[in-house]
Amino acid sequence: MGLIKEPLDVDFVVDPRPLTKAEEKAISDFIRADKEKRKLKELKKKATTKRKVKQPA
Repeated sequence: MGLIKEPLDVDFVVDPRPLTKAEEKAISDFIRADKEKRKLKELKKKATTKRKVKQPA
């Protein structure tokens, strides 16, 4: 992650606040689902690469 460069004529104000339990759960659920999706995608990729076998000439 890098720094965000602000435009010269715009000020970004960040007001940190604690997350509610519902927000924490929503974020956790999203992260869990994304990890599962990536894992399945990688497994499918590995499965397709293993199937490709060179036929003898």
